[in-house]
Formats: sequence, structure tokens, C-alpha cells
Amino acid sequence: MKHQINIAQRIGAARGFQHAVDPLDPEQGLVQLSEAEARRAAEWETVLLVGDAETIAAARQWHEAVWNVELYARGLKEDPAGWERAVGRMSRARDHFYALARRDLGIAGPPPPSGNWPRVWQQDEAN
Repeated sequence: MKHQINIAQRIGAARGFQHAVDPLDPEQGLVQLSEAEARRAAEWETVLLVGDAETIAAARQWHEAVWNVELYARGLKEDPAGWERAVGRMSRARDHFYALARRDLGIAGPPPPSGNWPRVWQQDEAN
């Protein structure tokens, strides 16, 4: 999933959306996005084998949130505010999945906090 997210955000940057600093040409990126999706689909079987029902449901919500971001990367959605909401939803879905996956694996404590956007180093120095 992380590879798909990286590619989608880089394509999004090339389309003028926020949250990526290394734009990727959409034509080249869409090929990479398809390859990453094929890999995600194959690796999904592992989650199905070891995750409980709640964790699997959270993983599916994360998948759907990533696919929504991919609609922007593919040029099927164009609203910058919608992109921001989609990226936020994707981040929240990831955090929820991570918390449940850690619980399934018996790892105590919450997952590390998500990073905030824009990153501190990306913020306007005048503020």
C-alpha cells in the first residue's frame, strides 16, 4: 500500500496537488501504479490469513481510501479540496488499520503518530 500511495501522491504532485515533493509524470506513473496494485493484491492474501475480521475490515477501508486518492492521480477527479480530504481520509484509515494490526500481532501501545501536512520543513518560514 505504501508504494501505491507514494506513486499516487507523486502523480498528484505532477497534477498540481499538495503533499509530494517529487512529481512523477502521469504517463510513467500510471504504469507503476498498476504494477503496485498487482503486488498489493497478491500480498493482501497474507492479511486475510492472519488478521481478524475487524482488522481486515479496516484494511479494506484503507484500500478504498487509497483507491480514492488514485482517482485524482488518474485524472478522474480534479478538485484540490477533495484531494486534501481524500489524503486525510487515507491517513486516518491507515492509522486505524495499523492500530488493529498491532493489536492482532500482540504489540502493546499505540502506533507511532502520523506526520502532519504540510511537514514542518515545508511550511512557510514567515509564519
